[in-house]
Amino acid sequence: MQGEAVTLQLGHYSGCVGAHWWGLQAAALRSAREPAELRAAALLRFGRGPGGPETPTPRLVALELKGGVGSLRPDGAGAEPPVSWDGAVADYRDRGSDGGCAPRDPGSCRGDAAGDRKGNPGVAGPGAAPAGSQDAPSVRLWSDYLNVHLHPKSVYVIRQYLHDGDCGCLEAFGQGESLLQDPACVEELEDRLHFYVEECDYLQGFQVLCDLHNGFSGVGAKVTELLHDEYSRKGILTWGLTPVLSTVGDPQNSFYRLMNTALGIAHLSRHSSLFCPLSLSGSLGIKPQPPVTFPYIKYEASLNYHSSAILAAALDTLTAPYRLCSSQGSMMHFADSLTFSGRKVVAAWAALPFPALSGSSLLDILSAHQQDVPWKLLSSWREEQKVSCCFAQSVVLRGICQEKPTSSCPGQPRSPLHSCESPEQVLQQFLHTHFPGAFSTSHVLQQPCDTRPPFPQFFSPLLTRRGFLLDKAQGFSSAGVESMPVLAALQSSPVLHSLLSGLCQELQAPNVRRWSSFFTAGVEQDDFQEALEELKTLSQCYETGFGADGSEDEADSD
Repeated sequence: MQGEAVTLQLGHYSGCVGAHWWGLQAAALRSAREPAELRAAALLRFGRGPGGPETPTPRLVALELKGGVGSLRPDGAGAEPPVSWDGAVADYRDRGSDGGCAPRDPGSCRGDAAGDRKGNPGVAGPGAAPAGSQDAPSVRLWSDYLNVHLHPKSVYVIRQYLHDGDCGCLEAFGQGESLLQDPACVEELEDRLHFYVEECDYLQGFQVLCDLHNGFSGVGAKVTELLHDEYSRKGILTWGLTPVLSTVGDPQNSFYRLMNTALGIAHLSRHSSLFCPLSLSGSLGIKPQPPVTFPYIKYEASLNYHSSAILAAALDTLTAPYRLCSSQGSMMHFADSLTFSGRKVVAAWAALPFPALSGSSLLDILSAHQQDVPWKLLSSWREEQKVSCCFAQSVVLRGICQEKPTSSCPGQPRSPLHSCESPEQVLQQFLHTHFPGAFSTSHVLQQPCDTRPPFPQFFSPLLTRRGFLLDKAQGFSSAGVESMPVLAALQSSPVLHSLLSGLCQELQAPNVRRWSSFFTAGVEQDDFQEALEELKTLSQCYETGFGADGSEDEADSD
């Protein structure tokens, strides 16, 4: 049977993506269709205050640095009442060394839940939603556009490091690993996880959103190892997140980022059921490339508020298969369908919005894209490649009318799509045409992706309010786009050979020795070389013609 998932957000950019994602869950509840297509309870928990309405909160544990959460106010405009829960009320006000993860010395780790400084019991509520303008100058932190309540067990602030500043930042993999070697911090994390796990009727697994470019990659390595050891039969789906990177920067910081990324992919994929890098950067390598562009979205790449919204919309669509009301598929089944033959890493693709004329049938919409699928690669590596083959894929199309496929052009069938009996068959046949021989699963959902604020209003004026294409720009503002159709896919694809082998090539021994300071943070050079070998072995799984004989065990070994 399907069940609940617990989500972890590790790092600030993961918080940015998560804030938008939880906003999408809240929007889906407000505009829920009958019968519902996605189970809200897969991601959200529901509680009721005394005499109040039932209130949803994310089943979430978020790790953040000091200064990274702002003031998660419980009295935000339009806020729903905080959720109630069974058990003792904990007061998470700043109590020095007496509470949270108590420090043993001034430099050790200490965690606090974000709480109301007036003395209320740590209930984190929505921050002020940003204005609908494209610039959104008031948005600095993810809490600025979080529009759902968080449970007191959710936010865990690591006070040893600062979110922003010239020093005291969590910038190396080894620093992140060492945080989760503090027994008191591990105990605090486990306590929060157990709180959510024990209230689940049937836990299907964990979703881990983890910053890949900084020291949180090391935090994620230890967190996924803990989950793998303690919940070995549950799914662990990990998303390695990187913001759009500046094309100019300090060489040392760039190389630290590259080493964090390589170590993160090696460790996170080792302990996860599935791992997917997600970024709008044109490259995760040492020299960033121009960011990913979308024909009908005019976003500001330097704003995390913008880029994280695009990734959240993609993530919400990609994760739909194990949240469907109509399916019994679990997170573990979902991962197993994509990661056979040792291919633990998958690539993400998305069309946001999916280009479709209003009123067109699914048959006509897909027939218009017979030459090329109009999606963009969100798992960055150098120049964008046209991928004509993959080993396995999971594809979701949402927000397109699901009536029985008929063409607006009568006559004899012009392609195999015309002989299909259902929307799902039309999409499946479309995928078979583009990716013959691949193992494909597909879903067609009627409910679109909600794009009302706090989702950024950065759309082309060539879109209707429902995100469909117009022949010419309308007179109303593009801020009027309230939803959009989305096509998104996870693929086990040869493109990952380029990504993984490219990282290894940029981190050859002569280059690594230039940055010996990285290894003073706790990573041994031998461990680093072992991780690179692991990436090389993993990359070989994605070479065209790779077989499962002999290589699977080597690539999937821990």
